Amino acid sequence: MPSKLAKYFPIIHERGKLLDQIQSTPLLRHQFNSWKKEEQKEFLDFCTGVKGVKLLYDSFFKEILNPEYTPDRLNRLLSVLLGTNVTIKYVLPGDSTRIADESSLLIMDIVVELDDGSLVNVEAQKIGYAFPGQRSACYSADLLLRQYKRVRDVKKEKFRYTDIKEVYTIIFIEESPKEFQQFPAEYLHYFEQRSNTGLELDLLQKYLFIPLDIFGQTIQNKGVSNETEAWLAFLSQDDPEIIIRLINTYPEFKPMYEDVYRLCENIERVMGMFSEELRILDRNTVQYMIDEMQAEIDSQKAEIDNQKAEIDNQKAEIDNQKAELADRDARLQEGLLEIELLRQRIAELEKAIGQKQ
Repeated sequence: MPSKLAKYFPIIHERGKLLDQIQSTPLLRHQFNSWKKEEQKEFLDFCTGVKGVKLLYDSFFKEILNPEYTPDRLNRLLSVLLGTNVTIKYVLPGDSTRIADESSLLIMDIVVELDDGSLVNVEAQKIGYAFPGQRSACYSADLLLRQYKRVRDVKKEKFRYTDIKEVYTIIFIEESPKEFQQFPAEYLHYFEQRSNTGLELDLLQKYLFIPLDIFGQTIQNKGVSNETEAWLAFLSQDDPEIIIRLINTYPEFKPMYEDVYRLCENIERVMGMFSEELRILDRNTVQYMIDEMQAEIDSQKAEIDNQKAEIDNQKAEIDNQKAELADRDARLQEGLLEIELLRQRIAELEKAIGQKQ
């Protein structure tokens, strides 16, 4: 039975034929059988239109919104998110924008230069980072320094700091951390530096965080109502009903979905892309678990340190109480000695009085 999406995209595979093609090719069969059952199901579901493709996976995003082959698409997405019309001039290699192995936590990462010289880093995280603000600030600073070095090398003695343009960091998060859960109705968080006095200085670094899980909950209640929400639904939603409503209301997204299913016609290629995404997700999960364990260790260490400090305080208090008790005991012993001496004196006096009588 054809899927709901197959009615809109006739090139979508039928499940039986797709499985026959995979099983009849030794290489594809081996690759397919190496996946977990739930991964096999996910692959078959999006290839047959039972569900949509997760377009924030790096391979699929860069294929469907490729700024070299289809620049208008990413231009429009960035224009909508940044609130101004932009044009991508170059796609820049992204390797140096990540510190150490932090890139292992990403499922998508692309850096582009706009026509005005600004840089935009678009990234997607499957699981939101711990310390999202600090991490993003470090990456943004790294990208800003990269621009500074490149522009200075080109301009040489003509270089001026006004030659440095804005650096935008746009972060999509599939499973957002606790900081974002405190704002269950908000899914567009813009950040830039401002003074407390009203003084305006262009400090260049700007951020946009988009928790897609919160966005998904929002549109379940009210649906898609503007172009920004349409783009976010296109990137994050795999429910066929949402996809059908989206392409009926915003038909400009239908060609992009058609490209997805044309891509799925090349089974060997799309299986290779999917395998790479699974490898990245596995690495992400391991790194996330390491971060979680480290956070738990740090928390436990802090708790132990607090308990030790509390024990030390209690010990000091006990020592003080012991000293106070010892002091009281010494005073008591002195008092008892004085009483004994007084008793002896009284006895002596009483004896002397008796003798006189």
